[in-house]
Parts: sequence; structure tokens; C-alpha cells
Amino acid sequence: MTILCVRFQPPPANEADLPQLLGMLEEFTPVVQALPPDGALADLRGAERYFRRDAVELASVIRVRSLALHGVDCVIGAGPGPMLARMALRDAVPGVTCTVPDEPDAIAEFLADKPLAALPGVGTATARTLGDYGLDTLGRVAAAPLSTLQRLIGAKPGRELREKANGIDRGRVVPNAVSRSLATERPFGRDELDPDRHRRALLSAAEEIGARLRALEKVCRTLTLTVRYADRSATTRSRTLPEPTAHSPVLTRAAYGMYEALGLQRARVRAIALRAEGLDPADQASHQLTFDPVDEKVRRIEEVADRARAKFGPRAVMPGGLGGRAA
Repeated sequence: MTILCVRFQPPPANEADLPQLLGMLEEFTPVVQALPPDGALADLRGAERYFRRDAVELASVIRVRSLALHGVDCVIGAGPGPMLARMALRDAVPGVTCTVPDEPDAIAEFLADKPLAALPGVGTATARTLGDYGLDTLGRVAAAPLSTLQRLIGAKPGRELREKANGIDRGRVVPNAVSRSLATERPFGRDELDPDRHRRALLSAAEEIGARLRALEKVCRTLTLTVRYADRSATTRSRTLPEPTAHSPVLTRAAYGMYEALGLQRARVRAIALRAEGLDPADQASHQLTFDPVDEKVRRIEEVADRARAKFGPRAVMPGGLGGRAA
């Protein structure tokens, strides 16, 4: 077991601190891949030799350091590859690292009864299509003829799915720069059911992200929404923007679109987070010119509002939807 999948469990006030937590992981290995908003993959092959400890022992040290240095608990899954480590994480609990041994029989046993949707990268449509034919567990998919899977979901997806169901993990940990992102959270004082308050939180978060991007003279290509629920589960959605931007109304529309697509009904929401990813210098970004005078007016007003906030504080100018009440 050389790959760890770590999901941190920070309190709501600290849920944007992933870069600091990744820095702690990088003290063990430089091969760390961020999984925003609160997770990471870590390849410990070199660390096992260097520290003369196996991955499970290092996972215990990581957990202790996370608690001691940052006050953040975490759950950890370990496996011979990224896919298996991520699946092990689903069965992990705080204080105990869930492991998948690097043995074919043990891997097959671990996967056999797992639902198809437990496999990373398998969407609901694929799971529903195969489930209609009785292929609702990874064990059944692994035993199915390759030709059957390819007929149902396509040649390449069918081949890749059968390999994964048989425990063949061709993934690798790709170090990435979480610093090329900006994140902000809007925790609720209590589990919130009101969609209007959810949208107010999204508006507030999008405004903050936009202002921070413009202050740094950056634009983002992707916006990621994470909705955390009362049971500590979370839903994450990402959207690639039509063009790189730091324009708050564009970010707000994208955030609203992702939220509406979730179709939440009476969901008990604990916190909402937005992350702007794929940051680039604003002076290197292209902008599609329009002949819409309203859009140009809004952008000029945004520039004036930014100057007012810089001089008088972040709440000097706010959207009307946030006026008079705390977001």
C-alpha cells in the first residue's frame, strides 16, 4: 500500500485551509495531488523507504500532525493505486486507516460487493444503464464478457470499466498546485433548509471570489461549488466558464447554475464553498467584446466599487441582495 487518500474534516470556519494542510502532507512526500475542497492523494513510495515505515504507520503520523498542528481530524484510505485508495476512503472512519492489500485475491474480495457507483469516474447514467441489465456490482461487472460491456456503454469505456472492476489501477498521483486557486466558505449557524439563504450565501461567496481575483489581477477558468450537508457528506460540482474571468456577475451566474442543477429539496445544508481554479494573469486573458452598454456599465461600476472597498472596507459596497443582513 503506497497511496493514501486523505479527506480532512476541518470545522466550518477553517474549510478553506487546504493549502496549509497540503503543505503538511508535503513534509512526507512531494508527490501530492490536491482533491479540492478538502482532500488529497499522496504517493508514499519514496517516503516508506526514507522513513522506514509503511503507509499505514505514516498515515497515523499524518493524522496526529494534522490534529496537533491544525486542529483538523482526517479520514484516510490506503491502497496500491489512487483508485483503490479513494475507494478505501469511503469505508474509512476517523482514527482507523482503511486499507486494500496489494494482493489480487484481496483486491477482488474488496471490490466484489461494491455498488458500481462506488467506482471513481462512474456516473449515475452509466450505473443506471448497467444496472438495468443486472450489472449493479463491481463483481458482476468484472465477470461480465467484455463484448457485453462494450455494447452497452462503448468500446473504450467498457474496456476501462472492466479493468477497474478487476482491480487494475492505471492511475497515478499527479502533483498539482492548489495555490492556483482561491476558495471561500459560507458556513451556516445551523443546518439551513431555506434555498433563499443558500442563494444569498452563493452571491456573497461569488462577490468575494471576484473581488479577490481582481485585487490579485487574476482571472479563473473554472468555478467549483461544494455543498456540505448535516451528515458531513458533500456534493461537489465544477463548471468551466465560457472565458477566463474575474467578473462577479459571471461567477454568480455560474454558481447559481450549479446549485440549481443539484435539485436540492429540503436539504439540510451546513456550509457552501466556492473555489476559483485555473488562475491566470488578467492581462494575458482574452475578453469577448460586446456591444451591450449594460455589460460595460456593470464592469465600470465594479471597478468603482473595488476602489471603494479598498479604501473603506469590504462591506462598503455590496449587492442589493446582501444589504441589511449578514451573509
